[in-house]
Amino acid sequence: MQLNISKTKQDVANNFADYLGDLMSSSESLHIALSGGSTPKIVFDELASREIPKDVWKKVHLYWGDERCVPPTDDESNYKMTVEHLISKVEIPEKNIHRIKGENKPEYEAERYTDVLKKELPKTNKLPKFDLVILGMGDDGHTASIFPHEIDLWHSDKLCEVAEHPESGQKRITMTGRIINHATEVTFLVTGGSKAEKVSEIINQEGDFKNYPANLVAPASGKLLWFLDKAAAAGITSTQS
Repeated sequence: MQLNISKTKQDVANNFADYLGDLMSSSESLHIALSGGSTPKIVFDELASREIPKDVWKKVHLYWGDERCVPPTDDESNYKMTVEHLISKVEIPEKNIHRIKGENKPEYEAERYTDVLKKELPKTNKLPKFDLVILGMGDDGHTASIFPHEIDLWHSDKLCEVAEHPESGQKRITMTGRIINHATEVTFLVTGGSKAEKVSEIINQEGDFKNYPANLVAPASGKLLWFLDKAAAAGITSTQS
């Protein structure tokens, strides 16, 4: 595990954009699973503002780690947010964009997107493999769209599952631990003081950490990076890095 702690949320975005830009430039192809949320939004803005050559973007394939079951025009759509803050501003080929179709029937879409992953991603040990999975974490310790009340979804034999928000009941499509932990690299983007308690419990391995899906993120490669601002990292006492 590697911790990258920045002073502000914008500094996190700058540092993560540096990291991702280097990865894009040095890779022959790059298959990335994106996250929704406020922190990825400013990361996308930062990436879009940089002069990244078209030839670099041509190597990048975008996927989503989870999506709300809403149309792509809905303000709650992770895809729509990514279009507005990144895709519409860079020269990435349309064929390289592999969205979860939130407008489809959830059970059907979980199966369809599984087929997309099997078709488009390179494989290792017969399992589709991302080069990078970007994750966020909620105040309750959820990640992707796997919430504490459905933590068993993480251990599913399937690559994608239908999840349900614990309060709204909204259906979501989410990747499972099987494919997330198979990625070459996994990164968390977490900012804000409201996340500090769960971050500290997970990093310090204390409290109720075993009940948080985010605690189950442990890529087999060993390459797990946390990009945090000081507010989110306030409770960390571990010296792990």
